[in-house]
Amino acid sequence: MTAEVEGLAPAVVHGLALLLLCAPYLAGAAVKVWDFPGAASEMRAAGLAPPRLMAVAVIGLEGMASVLILSGWYRWLGALLLAGFTVAASLLAGRFWLAPRGPLRQGALNTFLEHGGLAGGFLLVAWIDLGAHHGLG
Repeated sequence: MTAEVEGLAPAVVHGLALLLLCAPYLAGAAVKVWDFPGAASEMRAAGLAPPRLMAVAVIGLEGMASVLILSGWYRWLGALLLAGFTVAASLLAGRFWLAPRGPLRQGALNTFLEHGGLAGGFLLVAWIDLGAHHGLG
C-alpha cells in the first residue's frame, strides 16, 4: 500500500462511520419534509404542541446537527444535540414499559436500547471531538 492509500483508509472509515451514525436522522428529516402532514401527526401523537412547529423544529434539529457532525464544524455540538434529542425522543415515544408483556414489549425494549446505543455513539463523537480541539478527554 502506498502512503496515500494508507492515509486515506482511516479517513474513509471515519467518514463512513459518521455517515452511518447520522443516516437515521438525515432520513428522518427527509421523510418528515416529504410527508409534512404525517410529521405533524407524529408530533401530535407524541403530545407535542403545536405539532406543525414541533415538526419543523425536529426537521431542523435532525438535519442541522447531522450536517455539523458530517462537516466537522462544531461536530461536538451536533453530536450532543443528537444525543439529547435521541434520549428525549426515546423516553417520550419509546415507552416500552407501557407495552404488554411479550414480543411487543421485547421489541420496544430492543428499540429503546438501540437508541441508547446511538446516543452513546454521539456522546463518544462529542468527547473525541472536544478532546481533539480543546484538550479534553
